[in-house]
Amino acid sequence: MISHNVCGEFDRYDPPMIVNLLIGTVVISLTILVHTFGLIAVTHAMGYLAARFRMHGRRSRIVAMISVVMGLFAVITTEVWLWAGLYRLLDIFADFETALYFSTITFSTVGYGDIVPAHGWRVLAALEGVNGFLLIGWSTAYLIAAGTRIGPFKAGEHF
Repeated sequence: MISHNVCGEFDRYDPPMIVNLLIGTVVISLTILVHTFGLIAVTHAMGYLAARFRMHGRRSRIVAMISVVMGLFAVITTEVWLWAGLYRLLDIFADFETALYFSTITFSTVGYGDIVPAHGWRVLAALEGVNGFLLIGWSTAYLIAAGTRIGPFKAGEHF
C-alpha cells in the first residue's frame, strides 16, 4: 500500500504483514541451508587442518579450534550479507552499507535503534533478529562440541 505522510507526500510501499512473513520464511530457510552446509564444510576443514598440522597434540587442537571459529565467522557473515542483500533488493535502505550495518546489528540482536526500517518492514526485521539468535546459538553449541571433542578443551583434560 502507498500511503500519504503528514506533508501529503507519498511514502514508500507499505506491505501487508503476510508479505513480511512469506519473505522472512524464505530467507530463514536459506540461512538454515547456508548454516547446515557451512557447518559441514567447517567440520571437513577442521578435520583436514588437524590432520595436516599434527605436530603435537595441543598444536593440532588449537589449529582445529581456530579453523572452527573462523569458519563460523564466515558462515554467519554470509547469512548477514544475505539479509542485507534482501533489504537492498526490497529498497528498504538507500545503500548497501546501511543495509549491512542494520543487518549486522539485527542478526546479532544488538539492535542499537539508530537505523530502523520503514514501518511496513518491521516484522521482517524482527524475523531476522530471531533467525540470528537461533543461528548464533547453534554456532555456540557447535563450537562447544568441537572444543570438547577435538579442541583444546577435550573432555577430562582440564576439568
